[in-house]
Amino acid sequence: MKPNETQAIEKLNANPGFTKLTGLQKSALLLIALDVESSAELLKNIDADDVEAISAEISQVKNTSSQILDSVMGEFYNMVKAREYVLEGGIEYAKSILEKSFGVNRANEIIEKVKSITTLKGFDILKKADSTQLVNFLVKEHPQTIALILTHLSPDQTANALQELPADLRGDVALRIATLGKVSHVTLRRIEKVVDDMAGLTMSQSVGKIGGTKSLATILNRTKVSLSKEIMDQILDKDPEVAAEIKRLMFLFEDLINLQDKDIQKILREIDRKDLTYALKTADEELSNKIFANMSERATELLKEELQYMGMVKLKEVEAAQARIIDIVKQLEESGDISLNIRGSVEEVYV
Repeated sequence: MKPNETQAIEKLNANPGFTKLTGLQKSALLLIALDVESSAELLKNIDADDVEAISAEISQVKNTSSQILDSVMGEFYNMVKAREYVLEGGIEYAKSILEKSFGVNRANEIIEKVKSITTLKGFDILKKADSTQLVNFLVKEHPQTIALILTHLSPDQTANALQELPADLRGDVALRIATLGKVSHVTLRRIEKVVDDMAGLTMSQSVGKIGGTKSLATILNRTKVSLSKEIMDQILDKDPEVAAEIKRLMFLFEDLINLQDKDIQKILREIDRKDLTYALKTADEELSNKIFANMSERATELLKEELQYMGMVKLKEVEAAQARIIDIVKQLEESGDISLNIRGSVEEVYV
């Protein structure tokens, strides 16, 4: 990179307005700055959700100075060049070239951004692998490595992978997903190697908090009931407190929307009327209508009237009422009276 070109880009990147921009805003401004054909080509390689988010951001753009647009273009250029250097000779080679142009600190910033992009691409490739491929590759790895990789995939994909893991490994991996916190650099380097081997990409990631009980609860909600129970029993043996927290998170009040009408009616017969009134205080219209549709016309009118005139209530009271209802829901499922139809893509088997 030429010295005068480097100085110009660095001067632009020091622009106060530029430094306050989010990644989404920079993406929107980049597409605005490019010609229509180039923007269209870039959008082809972006996920639909991201395209929607960027489009929304573009619609919010009003007056933007040419200096800020130039800064965005400059950063994009830096990232492209850095990626080229990495492909030519690896991270260290790219860093040495960038340090000559930008200095150590700025070079490190650019390299970290390139690494994070590579990480996302690597996991995007893993997300396209079927569960059998995934398990065949991961089964020889340490349970902690398996857990870390699975937390980056969708709940449905992770649920399917858990089903295919050997039984003696399944509970260990599930517990590790639930208890993941800060991850050591040694472990992250191992993950980099595993994903690099599987996806053909160089990976890296900052230390951060991932996984957790909520993550595992979402995954178990998408597995077969028998498998979910087996995993929960294994976790209960090893860590009762974690098991209790996962069980609490595995079914949410808003998940009632997914149940069949006959099951909703059974639940309504068992729960306290006051609890239902409080629980619906924060419910969305779709869930409320689902409940009303399974009540008599007179009962619906009375409940709507109570909701209309009950006034302000403490959020913790609403959450407590919802929790009591969910406890009853779980009891009804355990007794076989109802089925919780929130199992994602996993098919229920009837005999």
